[in-house]
Amino acid sequence: MSQVEESVRVDVPVRTAYNQWTQFETFPAFMEGVERIEQRTETLTHWVTNIGGVRREFDAAITEQRPDERVAWTTVDGEARQAGVVTFHRIDESSTKVMLQLDYEPEGVTETVGDKLGLVKRRVTGDLHRFKEFIEKRGGQETGAWRGEVGGAGGGTGL
Repeated sequence: MSQVEESVRVDVPVRTAYNQWTQFETFPAFMEGVERIEQRTETLTHWVTNIGGVRREFDAAITEQRPDERVAWTTVDGEARQAGVVTFHRIDESSTKVMLQLDYEPEGVTETVGDKLGLVKRRVTGDLHRFKEFIEKRGGQETGAWRGEVGGAGGGTGL
């Protein structure tokens, strides 16, 4: 199992950053290699990715969601094994630290070598910076919001 932990400061209020993050179907706009995400239920998403020529489909379940604080997920079906949590930390009225922790299991030689070379960490860093650009270029206006709560009081990412 491998882990990545990265963060970025976004110049929007914590509510705005959180609200945008709950709009999973917009992730392809800032996540490299994510072709499509379908929100199937309030807690289930279906992902289609193409990273380094390897196309995968999988379902991910939201295991915990607390408005303006955190969103945690884990894969439940498909070709990828990962779990993660993104947390939102208020810096001041107009700035937020977005922190992402991802646990994943590389498959095969190519992914294992890529993991050892830090490619996943660089991709996560790039995705967070593109999220920053995405929300800040919108003038701090999120594309939508889901403010519901999903249970779970566990401490880890769940994988």
